[in-house]
Amino acid sequence: MKPLTEHDIRTSFVNCSKGEAKRLPLPKNLADLDHWDDLDFLGWFDLSAPDRRYLVVERADELVGLSLRSASGNRGFLRRSLCSLCLTTHPGSGVSLMTAPKAGPAGREGNSVGLYICADLDCSLYVRGRKKAAPGGRMEEHLTVEQQIERLRGNLDAFVERVFH
Repeated sequence: MKPLTEHDIRTSFVNCSKGEAKRLPLPKNLADLDHWDDLDFLGWFDLSAPDRRYLVVERADELVGLSLRSASGNRGFLRRSLCSLCLTTHPGSGVSLMTAPKAGPAGREGNSVGLYICADLDCSLYVRGRKKAAPGGRMEEHLTVEQQIERLRGNLDAFVERVFH
């Protein structure tokens, strides 16, 4: 992913108003972020509202920003869940159902789509081995890292497509 500016991020959002995009908090570490090449999307959460998450992805030479809500609720530590993007499993609340209002008129009518995603939004780092999941979190696969990255991007693209349609 190419480095993003505040302007890039704020103008990329497709499922919230321009006013909401202007007011949403930016990632705290945006100026210090030095691993852009390891990211398939930029994801962060709102420290003042823990159920709000945001992600920005490059798609067909344009940026698409999504406002998400994570489901609240504490799962037991012994229960494991699988991220639908990177296929990493996490115990407890490490994976959350994230819902995104649809773009356009459907979203204004209250329609949304959801997907189970790593609660910390670090899917790109898990796939590349830059961040370690809990024991048993990454299953051994016969796919190369590049193939796993392509699968992650395909899963993400399919989710973004559902926001538009």
